Amino acid sequence: MAKSIWPNHDQTETLLAAVRGGDTDAVNRLLERHRESVRRLVQMRLDRKVQRRVDVSDVVQDVLVEANGRLEKYLDDPAMAFHLWIRQIAWDRIIDTYRRHRVSAKRNMDREQAMSAPAGHDQSSVQLAAQLCDPALTPAAAATQREIASKVEAAIEQLGDQDREIVLMRHYEHLSNLEIAEVLRLNPPAASMRYLRAIRRLRELLDVGESDEESSDDNESST
Repeated sequence: MAKSIWPNHDQTETLLAAVRGGDTDAVNRLLERHRESVRRLVQMRLDRKVQRRVDVSDVVQDVLVEANGRLEKYLDDPAMAFHLWIRQIAWDRIIDTYRRHRVSAKRNMDREQAMSAPAGHDQSSVQLAAQLCDPALTPAAAATQREIASKVEAAIEQLGDQDREIVLMRHYEHLSNLEIAEVLRLNPPAASMRYLRAIRRLRELLDVGESDEESSDDNESST
């Protein structure tokens, strides 16, 4: 599995211990250590049209400020790993930003969760395609990889909200099944089953897309 977008857990625990010990500078180091991860999450998951109106850096700063204000309460009762805790703050901020800057879109803008296509994350898309397809059929040429990435991302957008969410968490945020289970408040077997179902549906969508392309090519060649 690819490396998580979130920092190393052990080093985070060291900083948390320093914060508990009264090291005020450790607070800044802890939050700065997660800034880039939060930025990647916001950039990946905040609707593209909203990003034309809102500076991603401003959203990230809001997340870090809120995390700083809530850190003492978290330390009193750390119900989840720190990176999942700050991820939840970021996710709530993404949804709030999405709702405050609604724009016209094909999907209903009043849905409960703000979703975004993982555009621009070609490598994750290519890696996912290699898992879904025969690796021998996944050419290495950059242009072909971009085409594959585009197809995978388009198929992800056709998934239902639950399926799309778990695919993005697993293959674009690179969270483990245990982390996903914790975020979704599921037991690990249930999270695993939901993921397998989503992958099955994604594979079906990709197969349909391939069939449609082949049919179109056949029609063109017969004219």
